[in-house]
Amino acid sequence: MKNFIRTALLASLLVMGGASLANAQVKFGTVDMNRVFSDYYKTKNAQTKYAEAEKTANDDLNGRVETLKKSMQEISAINSDLEKTDLTKDARDAKLKDQQTKVAAARAMDREIADFRSAKQKTLQDQFLRMRKDIVDDIMKTVNDLVKAKGYDIVFDKSGLSAGAVPVVLFSRDDLDFSQDVITALNKNAPVAK
Repeated sequence: MKNFIRTALLASLLVMGGASLANAQVKFGTVDMNRVFSDYYKTKNAQTKYAEAEKTANDDLNGRVETLKKSMQEISAINSDLEKTDLTKDARDAKLKDQQTKVAAARAMDREIADFRSAKQKTLQDQFLRMRKDIVDDIMKTVNDLVKAKGYDIVFDKSGLSAGAVPVVLFSRDDLDFSQDVITALNKNAPVAK
């Protein structure tokens, strides 16, 4: 009985709320956040900086991998020398000692490469998330300023997807979209390209 009363009360509140919304003039707007994000000059700058940082990290990593490859080639050469039967005991012992030293160094280099790769990936991911957050904050401030200036009551991101990977906004008139206004406002202080 309590559940029935709660349900009835909730239904009547929704009906009354819906009726008051129908009587009021509600101004809807839409923004294509993907378009705004990609057309914002700071996004392009951030992508360039990220690509440069990623290239630097990859170059550094590739240098370390090349050093490891050279070390592995040296170890392989020592192994070939050890298979020769004409080596004296002293020469064989010296080669074995050299092999052990190089193998230990190669293992240490391999661990260093794995640690470097993981640390750089985390650093790059953190850098990307910080840049993205700053850009999204800028966009949201601009959207909110335009919402207040234009008197919108509700604004939807028409590029957003539901949990089922279906667009949240299935249809909206073109005149409700103020994405270009957001892009123009964001890019008004963009540095002039030389």
